[in-house]
Order: sequence, then structure tokens, then C-alpha cells
Amino acid sequence: RGSGDRGHPDVLPEAFDSDEEFAALGVPLDSVVKVWCIHSTPNFSLPWQRQRQERSSGSGFCIDSERRIILTNAHCVEWHAQVKLQRRGSDEKHLAKVLAIGWECDAAVLTVENDEFWADMKAVSLCEKIPHLEDDVLCVGFPVGGDTISVTSGVISRIEVTTYTQAAAELLGIQIDAAINSGNSGGPAFNAAGECVGVAFQSMSVEEAENIGYIIPTVVIVHFLNDLRKNKKYTGFPTLGVEIQTMENSHLREAYGMDAKQRGVLLSRIHSTSSAAKVLKADDVLLAFCGEAVGNDGTIRFRKHERVMYTWLVAQKFYGDRVSLTVLRDGKALELEIEELAPEAPLVPVHLFNKPHPGPAYLIVAGLVFTSLSEPFLEAEFGAEWEHRAPVELVRWATQELSEAKDQQLVVLTQILAHEITIGYERLENLLLLSINGTAVRNLVHVRDLIEECKEGYLKLGLQHNMLLILNAQEAKAATAQVLAKHGIPAAMSPDLRAS
Repeated sequence: RGSGDRGHPDVLPEAFDSDEEFAALGVPLDSVVKVWCIHSTPNFSLPWQRQRQERSSGSGFCIDSERRIILTNAHCVEWHAQVKLQRRGSDEKHLAKVLAIGWECDAAVLTVENDEFWADMKAVSLCEKIPHLEDDVLCVGFPVGGDTISVTSGVISRIEVTTYTQAAAELLGIQIDAAINSGNSGGPAFNAAGECVGVAFQSMSVEEAENIGYIIPTVVIVHFLNDLRKNKKYTGFPTLGVEIQTMENSHLREAYGMDAKQRGVLLSRIHSTSSAAKVLKADDVLLAFCGEAVGNDGTIRFRKHERVMYTWLVAQKFYGDRVSLTVLRDGKALELEIEELAPEAPLVPVHLFNKPHPGPAYLIVAGLVFTSLSEPFLEAEFGAEWEHRAPVELVRWATQELSEAKDQQLVVLTQILAHEITIGYERLENLLLLSINGTAVRNLVHVRDLIEECKEGYLKLGLQHNMLLILNAQEAKAATAQVLAKHGIPAAMSPDLRAS
């Protein structure tokens, strides 16, 4: 994230205040604004609390002066408590409202109600054509190291499907050799004609490489904006919901009955909650998607001498679209259709933003704290390197297992808050809850219902590693209020559980 407030010098040198020099660059610098955000991030280890507020700064720019729309990165305003925008050359910060956020594409749109903010504001023109390699770019924003606007130049060095770290989505990205530092995020990248060809959003760490930054191509941004226009909200970028194996080995192709001219990828697993589950089968060979041939390495033709992963074709669709597929099944080529692309349900979510009540859900019974397994929880408990530090079983569920139903969650007993009734169970923490009184649990709501239904006798909780936790049902429920008061917890369950 960018830096917080820093003092402004009383007098700026004339060289930094020359509009003529900036105008010679041919880009609308006055359309670029500074984004100030106060973040109030949930505490995923103690889900009834929030972490200490943090301040950050980033960049944004006007894309529609009539509708009064500012575009920036999603991570610039994640878990926002307050957002303010500041125009170049102004000492005033204006309160902003977040209209919509696209987490997968790391984009967000904001607006400001104050008329003064929009005076003489011009919209940046979005170039919907993807630039070519070695094209020049100018990155404009407000990075760390100063308070005034910054312009850095570079060239397009690579175009390919890349991982967007904000939500681990695989979308088209553009690599440039211009410096993208903290605070540059959300700023535009202009071509020689003064059109925006992308939005700065991430860079490689200095340990990996120097001067390698990434911008979101405008074609991804336009998809995000069209999604908002079409559905009146952000729905996302579709995925096919399959896992593939490349078929670059000739013996593998022969074994599946492919002739010398056929190319494709082997579908090794179909996600049960995906829209493809009703149409595709494991061991199908995907030959084409919507008429576009898929190569043995999983790529499709992008431009002359350029190829990208076939997933980019899928991501350009919208949820609800009908798509066609050509597959080889049992040696026969079949033309299939998915009538309607629909989101799949992840077993362990990468983020918890797209919920009626964003943030972690939790349930407390007699000091037992339950929550659903998610990557933010794993990071809060075990750090950024959770894949190496978390228990092997939790890592396997998070990285390899798939949900069997739309409402399936993995429920974790995260910790046990001190109380007389739970003496002897103190070391049971970060264990998966498998069953209650012999009934397999489906999700956190189901756990709440099973506990409420148990009016007498014992609560028998089946945990990971064949461990049991048994409490008297009536005494456990009576102890809950005492635990909440003792530990200063406002409610026994999160707002989403109370509302359902």
C-alpha cells in the first residue's frame, strides 16, 4: 500500500508547476486524482473484531465526467471505512462513495457528490485495442517518494494471462518495464495518442526482478464496466470450472484417439458446482471453445505470432451466456453447449467480499469459536506463508479439494475461550468440525441449527483426527452468555447468521 499523509512544502519550484511542460506529454494529467483510503479490515482470528485502522494512498482517474465516475484499483479501497479523492494541484480532499468493486479484476468505480470536485474535469479515453509489444507507455499516478503527480515511461514487454493477486484470478495482463511503486496503483497507463491502454495494479518484488510492473488492459476494464451496465452489479469473470492436462505427448494423444490434425487438452477434473458439470466429463478432450481451436498446450491464437491461454476466451464471456464446446469423447468428436455460464462455489474462498454481510462468519457456543475456512483466515492464523506453515490437512483442503454442493463450507473450531465447562479441551484449536451428534455438518448455518435442535443430553462434536468434544447441551448453552460477557464479545454469532 501507499504511504499516508506527509507534509507539503510551502513553495514548489516553478519546474514542477509548468502546465506547458506537462501538456507537451500529450496526456490528460488533470484527470488523474489521488485516492486516500482508511481501511477497517476484519480480524479473521477474532472475527467479532476489526483490526486497527490503516491509511493508504493510491491513484485513480476520471472515465466519465457526465456520470461522474472515477476508476481505481479494488485493493486501494478494500475494507474501506472512508475514501477521499484529491485533484492535482488542489489542497482539498473530497469524500467519495464506492459504487462497485470488481475483486477478480482489481477494479473499482467511485464518485464524488461535491460539484466543485468535477469542475473542468475531463474524462480519459479508454483504448479498447490491446497494445502491441514494444509500444511506448506513460504511467501516471501518485507513488511514494513525493506528494505531486509522477510520470514514468516504459514499453510493453509481455502480454499474457497472468494471476491477479487481489483475488487469484487468471486474466489477461500486460507487463511493462516502467516502475510501478506503491501509490501508483489505480493510475492510468497512456499510449502515444494519449489514450489509456491499462491501469497500474501490481509489480514484482525487487527480490524477483527489477522494474517489472503490470497493468490491467482496458479490455478487462471494459468487461467490468459492461458487466455493471448489463447486470446493475458486478457478477465477475466466468470460468469453465475444469482442470486440464496438456497433450503435448504424442503417445497420450494417440491413446485418446486423436488424429494427426487434432489438438486439444485433456479434462482431468470437472468441478461439481460449475456450469460445465452437466455437459463435460473427466477424460474428455477439449478441442475448441466457441469455435476457437485449443492447442495441445492449452493456448489459443491471440494475434499473429502470439498465443494466450484458452481461459481468456472464457473470461471474456458473461455469466448467463450460452457457449459452445467441441470435445473428443471415446474417440468421437462432439459438439456440446453450456446453456448458461454460472459461478462455481469455492470450497475455501479466496476472499469474502461478495457477500450480503462481507467479512468472516462466526458462531460461539460455550467458548467454542467456529468459523468457515477461508484463505484470509489461514493468512491471519499462519501468516502470508500459510501454505508452508498451516497444518497439512488445512492446506490440502484449501488448495486441492472441491465443493460438492453450492452451500458447502468447511467449518473450523478455531479456539476455545476459557470457561469452567471446557476445562481439558483447551488445546483443541484449528480443527475441522466434521459432525454433530453423528450428523455430518454442511456449513456454519447447519452447525447453528444442529446445536439449537439439541435441547437435552450431550453435544457430541466429531472433529478432525477422530477426536471428540462432548458437552452437556443445556450447560453449554447457558455458559455462552457468561463467555461473551467475560471476553467482551458483543454477540454469539455474526450478523449473517443472525439474519438467516
